[in-house]
Amino acid sequence: MGKVLIIGAGGVGGVVTHKCAQVPSVFAEIMLASRTLEKCDRIAAQLGKKIETARLDADNKDEVTALIKKFGPDIVVNVALPYQDLSIMDACLETGVHYLDTANYEPPDEAKFCYKWQWDYNERFRDRGILAVLGSGFDPGVTNVFCAYAQKHFFDTISSIDIMDCNAGEHGQAFATNFNPEINIREITQKGKFWENGEWKETEPLSIHETFDFPQVGPREMYLMYHEELESLVQNINGLERIRFWMTFGQEYLTHLRVLQNVGMTRIDAVEYEGSKIVPLKFLKALLPEPSSLGENYKGKTNIGCMMEGVKDGKRKKIYIYNVCDHADCFREVKAQAISYTTGVPTMLGAMMVLTDKWKGSGVFNVEQFDPDPFMEKLGEYGLPWVVEDRS
Repeated sequence: MGKVLIIGAGGVGGVVTHKCAQVPSVFAEIMLASRTLEKCDRIAAQLGKKIETARLDADNKDEVTALIKKFGPDIVVNVALPYQDLSIMDACLETGVHYLDTANYEPPDEAKFCYKWQWDYNERFRDRGILAVLGSGFDPGVTNVFCAYAQKHFFDTISSIDIMDCNAGEHGQAFATNFNPEINIREITQKGKFWENGEWKETEPLSIHETFDFPQVGPREMYLMYHEELESLVQNINGLERIRFWMTFGQEYLTHLRVLQNVGMTRIDAVEYEGSKIVPLKFLKALLPEPSSLGENYKGKTNIGCMMEGVKDGKRKKIYIYNVCDHADCFREVKAQAISYTTGVPTMLGAMMVLTDKWKGSGVFNVEQFDPDPFMEKLGEYGLPWVVEDRS
């Protein structure tokens, strides 16, 4: 039995808290902390059981450190903003507490995915005798574990991986993002990138697209993007020759996004407005629906998975591993839409793996570096069943 401090009370934070509360044998005590205490208290009220809540500025390392010392968790689960990863990691180092997150660090003034900032903590975490688990959401997270599971059970070498993320749901809003609008739009509007034959290749944003027939969803247009799990999987999957990440978008969404870009609303640099400096994207975020508010009217399904090709016993092999998740089912269970649910469940499972010593070590690790089997065994049990299709 352990104690968990969850930092971040958005849609994902709500799911993580709900799912941790479902496993009191592992998470005996729970604290949920956020800059907005009211959000924490609202989630706590949904649970019908006592958890602690706290107001916290996660940008302030000293404040995070003080809260860790006060509560005494065995692990800190970071589902706050990617800008805050390093301050929370610093606090974990100072207090000697395990760390887990879902998204890699991003500097506020540059839309850039890069694990280097966090990988640079490896020696310090190792010397401190504590573990940092990076990217334990769905993508990154479950997709990484799918790759590790396939490498262990289905392939001798994997030559190509296509990670495909499809949200076929409808939320009834003219334009909304499924997670933090600022992070979501920064991600989508940057250049695409994929790895092939030993080098990274860049593409113009959303310029490459293909149609794929997603099981239980149907044909959808998917667009090539860069996503952080590519960076670690390139290092940890044997024989890899190419890896790409794809995400589906509807034409209405893309039209809204193009207009917002054209008028400058997706800029992340400050502009002068009536004597004050404002960042257009931050202002846009304030106008858009809160992602955690979308769940009640969300209908439809997501399909996220990995198409992998390689060799087993000298023969070519092709495997597709995926999960299908229903928005309405998620809302009935934890008052959240499927994007938050598919991220929050594996976040809880990653913390469970650490607290039950299924994943252990000292230093900084990405999830595919651990044994995938205990994680995969629990994934369906806690709401994300998975399918393996042989498409050889």
